[in-house]
Amino acid sequence: MTDIVDALNEAQEAIYKHAGYKHDWRVLPLEDGREYFWTVDVFEREWCKFSPKREALVYWLEEHQDQYGPYGDCLYQDEIYTQRHLPKWVYRGPEFTLVCVDTHTDGNQFLRIFRNDREVKIPKKAVR
Repeated sequence: MTDIVDALNEAQEAIYKHAGYKHDWRVLPLEDGREYFWTVDVFEREWCKFSPKREALVYWLEEHQDQYGPYGDCLYQDEIYTQRHLPKWVYRGPEFTLVCVDTHTDGNQFLRIFRNDREVKIPKKAVR
């Protein structure tokens, strides 16, 4: 069992190093969001939207920012958790990005892991 705990700790440290994250004061649990397409606001401090369907984010980003339309059942949003002890809240590594999120559900706050190749970029006109 000791080997399993050691492997867990080593894996967590490797993920932190990959994205350039160093915890300070509070250790946030990791949450695997690699299956989702995702986007964050242009300032990387307000919200993170994610969905198993790329077209859901595209729909919302292109012109429908007031509604989810036909994607209300598969488009999700968390507030970016702006922990004051951290210099930033979105940590981009070569392959994965860690986003500090607050789900506002039962006090859950995570470092959600997203794949960079599933990021949906915000069009320049959509500065919200």
